[in-house]
Amino acid sequence: MTRQRINQKVLLALLVLVPLLVIIITLVLPDDSITFMAEWRRDLSEGFDRSRLISKTSSKPSGVSCSSQRRCPDDHISFFIHSGAANVMAPKICIQNKMVLGSVINNAGYGINIVVLNGKTGEVIKIGHFDMYSGEVKPLLEVLKSIENGSIVLMASYDDPSTKLNEDVRKLIAELGSSEIKSLGFRDNWVFVGGKGAAVKSNFEKIMKNDNAKNKYDNWPELIELQGCIPKYLE
Repeated sequence: MTRQRINQKVLLALLVLVPLLVIIITLVLPDDSITFMAEWRRDLSEGFDRSRLISKTSSKPSGVSCSSQRRCPDDHISFFIHSGAANVMAPKICIQNKMVLGSVINNAGYGINIVVLNGKTGEVIKIGHFDMYSGEVKPLLEVLKSIENGSIVLMASYDDPSTKLNEDVRKLIAELGSSEIKSLGFRDNWVFVGGKGAAVKSNFEKIMKNDNAKNKYDNWPELIELQGCIPKYLE
């Protein structure tokens, strides 16, 4: 067999094997597999306060969709939140790609919107909204006091979240891991995910201050979107 024929056969084999190898790699090892596994190990080792967070500000809310832009490990709970927009569009909270609070299911309202989850299973325990402009703070205070250790708490503002807030409520929300609740002001936009008994600062929080020089919607700032993976509570 001549060298030329050998080279032709080698080239033909490469032309067949290389595309096949690319297909196998694509199917078996997705592009983000290495990054995903590294983040997973980090989340498991570092716990609630360091879990992966995806957050952004946006003037285009995601409508009725709850599809997450990233996958979460089996021992995590996925979430997606957007705050209200001015006094026109209500906030939305999704758990495991399912809407649990929003205008579409008619259970969102002005003020502070809350969803409480069982931290072990992701099951929804409580849903509520509390008008902090013309309502009373006592019902919110009672709900916060009733939250049990191991619960995950998600909150989103709509219109005005702060006028009726008192120090007792701010303290209880701070104990869930909030850093921004102390400075939350009139018509600020705010989203937050914390945990009862976690005793750590949450990285799942974002605030957009009401500033007439920067506001997106006249007397209100633009809405905020936040999504990520929450480790399930382990005793």
